[in-house]
Amino acid sequence: MALDETRPFIAVNIAILTVSDTRTLADDRSGDALGERVAKAGHRLAARAIEKDDAGAIERHLRAWIADREVDVVITTGGTGITGRDVTPEAFERVLEKRIEGFGELFRMLSYQKIGTSTMQSRALGGVAGGTYLFALPGSTGAVKDAWDDILVFQLDNRFRPCNLVELMPRLQEHLRPAAE
Repeated sequence: MALDETRPFIAVNIAILTVSDTRTLADDRSGDALGERVAKAGHRLAARAIEKDDAGAIERHLRAWIADREVDVVITTGGTGITGRDVTPEAFERVLEKRIEGFGELFRMLSYQKIGTSTMQSRALGGVAGGTYLFALPGSTGAVKDAWDDILVFQLDNRFRPCNLVELMPRLQEHLRPAAE
């Protein structure tokens, strides 16, 4: 695994949604940490918002960004736990066309090294809908840093080898194209 400097860096447009009943943009440390990392990596912050822990509201936000051609990736932070108000994965299930099973598995594997068995409480997940990548992260600043620094910064870089998510972007909606005769 390495960056292939002979390949071009391709900036992607990333929207960040913090899911919380209590946070505001003024005190959203997880969203701030993620936004800083997105910019430092050379990507564009396409949008940022906060949404209450309400599956319908989260779903509407996701659908709007999926439909927006200026958004390539949506990353949510918060609402992935197991309490009654944690409904981000349920909202994702309403919009996902395909799950990226390995994202949640890898996140929990890496998280286990830092927080031990408590990682089993995370329902972090990834997927694709409408040609847009979606990732649901826990709401802690540490979890956001771990997901970005150890997974997403590489997979959202066209130079990362042997493969990455950016190079697959043109093919995410090939199932909608007519088959060649």
